Amino acid sequence: MSEAISRYPSLSHWGAYTALVRDGRVIGCEPFAHDQAPSPLIHTMPDMVHSPLRIARPSVRASWLRHRGAPELRGVDGYVEVDWDTALALVHDELQRVRAQHGPSAIFGGSYGWSSAGRLHHARTLTHRFLYAGGGCVDQSGNYSWGAAQFLLPHIIGTYAPVTGRITDWNSVVGHTRLLIAFGGIPLRNTQIASGGAGDHSAPGWLARARQAGMRAVVVSPTRADAPAALAAEWIPIRPNTDAAMMLGMAHTLLAEDRHDRDFLARCCNGFEQYADYLLGRADGQPKDAAWAERICGVPADTIRALARDAAGARTLLSCSWSLQRGHRGEQPYWGSVALAALLGQIGLPGGGFAFGHGSMNGAGNPRPDLPAPEMRAGRNPAGASIPVARLTDMLLQPGEPYEFNGRTGIYPDIRLVYWAGGNPFHHHQDLNRLMRAWARPETIIVHEPWWTPTARRADIVLPATTTLERNDIGGSSRDRYLLAMRQAVAPVGRSRNDFDIYRELAARGGFELAYTEGRDEMTWIRHIYEQMRPAWEAAQLTLPAFDEFWERGHVALPPPARDFVLFEQFREDPAGHPLKTRSGRLELHSAAIAEFGYDDCPPHPAWLPPVEWLGAERAARWPLHLVTCQPADRLHSQLDPAPATRANQVAGREAVLLHPDDAAERGIAQGDVVRLFNDRGACLGGAQLSADLLRGVVVMPTGAWFDPQDDALERHGNPNVLTVDVGTSRLAQGPSALSALVQVERWQGDAPAVRAFEPPALQPEASGAPR
Repeated sequence: MSEAISRYPSLSHWGAYTALVRDGRVIGCEPFAHDQAPSPLIHTMPDMVHSPLRIARPSVRASWLRHRGAPELRGVDGYVEVDWDTALALVHDELQRVRAQHGPSAIFGGSYGWSSAGRLHHARTLTHRFLYAGGGCVDQSGNYSWGAAQFLLPHIIGTYAPVTGRITDWNSVVGHTRLLIAFGGIPLRNTQIASGGAGDHSAPGWLARARQAGMRAVVVSPTRADAPAALAAEWIPIRPNTDAAMMLGMAHTLLAEDRHDRDFLARCCNGFEQYADYLLGRADGQPKDAAWAERICGVPADTIRALARDAAGARTLLSCSWSLQRGHRGEQPYWGSVALAALLGQIGLPGGGFAFGHGSMNGAGNPRPDLPAPEMRAGRNPAGASIPVARLTDMLLQPGEPYEFNGRTGIYPDIRLVYWAGGNPFHHHQDLNRLMRAWARPETIIVHEPWWTPTARRADIVLPATTTLERNDIGGSSRDRYLLAMRQAVAPVGRSRNDFDIYRELAARGGFELAYTEGRDEMTWIRHIYEQMRPAWEAAQLTLPAFDEFWERGHVALPPPARDFVLFEQFREDPAGHPLKTRSGRLELHSAAIAEFGYDDCPPHPAWLPPVEWLGAERAARWPLHLVTCQPADRLHSQLDPAPATRANQVAGREAVLLHPDDAAERGIAQGDVVRLFNDRGACLGGAQLSADLLRGVVVMPTGAWFDPQDDALERHGNPNVLTVDVGTSRLAQGPSALSALVQVERWQGDAPAVRAFEPPALQPEASGAPR
């Protein structure tokens, strides 16, 4: 007789839910009761936990096991299954060998990726904690999501907190904002996701309330899909990567028509005179007026001028999506939006100023007390070494070469061993063919993974890790009101183990177990992480329930904040008494610090700098379509890609490619055709979808299809990062430039090659005592 259904609260990056378990299997998921707009992605969990792609046992690449060689066969070789003792001995010996022969700077502990929403079993944090405790490693600085903004914003506003979601909150927006100008749009598909999980998907409700309150919304984007229906937003199509030029044209209009706020600029800003000189063309003879901007961005000059006047005549909030700064010269639209908001003079007023991240992730602007989220700390890296996060391939291909980054010069280390857990660089990195060449350089690559992902398929030693529902944890986001208990629902699948326990055993072999664990096991750590939040709650005169009560109930809700949060409100009221953490203490429209760096690719004021690839570049004559890559609606990056629900959304068995009907007709492409996207970096296949709701000359393709190269000339599944350019945004931030990519598209002739992304590698039977 079948067992009754058991229920276990849990959390993912796409929302809180209750797992339903019967006979030791996850059979379904129910949304969290307090979630007003739960994501359907939670329903993919049973398929993923019990996926045929689960890695059942520790596995070692056959050629590496035999003679520690043939790195060029990563992704091609089969694997030999071994027992845990053998696998851990191999990992330990390699770490000891590389540290002894080359030092900690030869070990790369990247592990960039989203991994688990749980804070204890967060794979990247645990990887760093283990490697730091063992002597250190090379780390990464910044992230792919908002890496350019992270290093620019401290120079101009003194902090990068606004790009993390700490912006003027929705209560203030609903109550006061009359015009929202959203550069990059507010795509609701992205608001399903929150790093650290979400108890409540609040964005759709806030947008509806703002519309009901009479707020006008204007979306500036190459695609109408970035304008949510709930806002009834006006759509202004714009050439990709040219938002900075449009902002400059609007700023010039304010200045030329004397609509700028002289008092605010004098009290709260530094460098207005230099910025005004640039706008007026005093140095280069070219005023950055609306007519000039039209020639670059394609938006009519009359539209630019009218929007600037409307912004000056109403309480206006300028919003920038994270995507804007993921293009070449991505620093400029963010700096340009701050400068434009400064000219409007509404920074620090309720519902006014600038904001980042609306529509980029759930929780941006959520009203929430300023209290910390649960956190597991990695500790200090004794090696003190890191590279800019998006310079991974450069590091592997160019050891010993110098690079410039945020005012300093670094030297790329010579990496002999890569340790990766909880991420998929063969999803999020650019120019994947180049990355494949770089990936063959290290002597050893070790990966923890639950599934045979593209990264696991390119490792030498693969250790099977549990999923969220096979362990206990605690979750919560600084953008969300809920702390969530995550209870183990099923036993570990196959012989998988928790990342925490894998590293504990390796630390014991290395003689530093106590430094890694601090004497705590799983539940003791979860209790400790919870109790670490208590002092902040008590300082805010709030009561954090006892841990046992929290664990039994499954969640704790933070109360709403006592008042609306308005970004830079105190600074506006008293700039001298509440200075910003910039060199001048004020908003920097011209930065002396950046001027001292001497970067010609990031001048000391907002500017128009043509990207390496855009529709106005010479390369557009050969590659006439601008590829815009976006977060998919049916998964989180590459997570969930093998789920049946996700695969059902493919077109012709591949990732969908959105084309304008006129661009498709020119190429003889019809709805549902298999198409080939290509440039001089590579090619991939996709399935054609036609829509008039995007600008001509633009194609849109979600990221996240599991990388499936037939060879370096063709990726079969639809991973657009074989096409994107792998250069830094500038020497200042060295962020990713994924959204600056030109391509051509053609109809595929004949039978398309079969997709093999979801076929596990060849596995040889388990072997004990393998040669070492």
